[in-house]
Amino acid sequence: MNKNISKEHHQEAARPSKKKMLYPVKPALRTYLERYGREVDLPVTYNDLIHFTYARPLLDAKGNETAWEQVSYDYREWEFLKEGLVKCYAMLKTEGDFSFSSNLNVERIDFCSFGNSQPFRIKIVNVFNGNYDHFYIKKADANRVYGLELEHLLSSSRIVFLTCNQTLIEEHIAGIPGDIFIKDYLHKPETNVLRLLKSFVKFNESSFVRLLGDMRSYNFVVDITPDIEGTQYYIRAIDFDQQTYEGKMRLYMPQFAKENFDIVEMAMKHLDSESIKQYQAEERSRLVYRITTERYRMKELMDVMLKDEISTPEKIYQLKFELADYWKNPSFLKAKTMGAILKIQMKQVLLPNLNMVLKATRHKTLRRNFF
Repeated sequence: MNKNISKEHHQEAARPSKKKMLYPVKPALRTYLERYGREVDLPVTYNDLIHFTYARPLLDAKGNETAWEQVSYDYREWEFLKEGLVKCYAMLKTEGDFSFSSNLNVERIDFCSFGNSQPFRIKIVNVFNGNYDHFYIKKADANRVYGLELEHLLSSSRIVFLTCNQTLIEEHIAGIPGDIFIKDYLHKPETNVLRLLKSFVKFNESSFVRLLGDMRSYNFVVDITPDIEGTQYYIRAIDFDQQTYEGKMRLYMPQFAKENFDIVEMAMKHLDSESIKQYQAEERSRLVYRITTERYRMKELMDVMLKDEISTPEKIYQLKFELADYWKNPSFLKAKTMGAILKIQMKQVLLPNLNMVLKATRHKTLRRNFF
């Protein structure tokens, strides 16, 4: 994260592709998903949900229309879907233990036509106490699957998702949507600004290192946790469609999104350059420890990703030239896929930290197992 950023830089920031191409989950990736228990037979697929008979706008608590629509089905279809969706939820949460299925009911199904994956959101309710949860059913997209898996392997939080052919189901990631947080919480006197900014610097760094794009405020959430003294903030991505897809380097840096400018402006005001460098170093060290812990699985995933087609030749060409110029590293120019660009990017940023880990642990096989 650069300390010297003006408002004009954000206003000139490149915009993501208006409509992202969906890339299918190919056999090599599916084999990886099967190996790690991600690919399963689901009782309900995406195609089962698209035959709704009616849709009406879903309103928020203030009566305003949202991006979602509540959909309805005929009676027989609804009964089939309810039973199957409860089982899908059990597969996500209890590894297929259906003994609690009688406790659960589907209260509502919502549909969003604006997202790249055109998701359905399922609201599940406990019939005994009214407690509820959500999960999502989407079109399976290779970029998103890679993004979810990298999130699971590299972030501080585990994430649960399953695939079935070209259907993807995901758990709900809890938190305050970033755009709502900026509007309603950011400027409140009780907000611990310094802790929030530390989290944003780390989030910006991890997004760039792993090339997760389009982290505008409505594509991440802020998780607020009361602590011994004050409050902790953790920023988590919730949209992974732009994992190594876009060609413009700035799209992988949340600091350049106009929607995030209020947070970045605060960072420029409250954080000095040395603090920013410290938080970036902390995040790189955390990523290295995650990679060393998951090195064999990471290698398997990257081996698949290196050969997969998940972007256009034009975007690959643009990104590798921009990164080669940014890092002054011609190795990027040899990359032929987005997976190859990502591997060079991670090596470029994380190798110094990895060398420190190797020195501290005397584990000489770590570098060749991944880098």
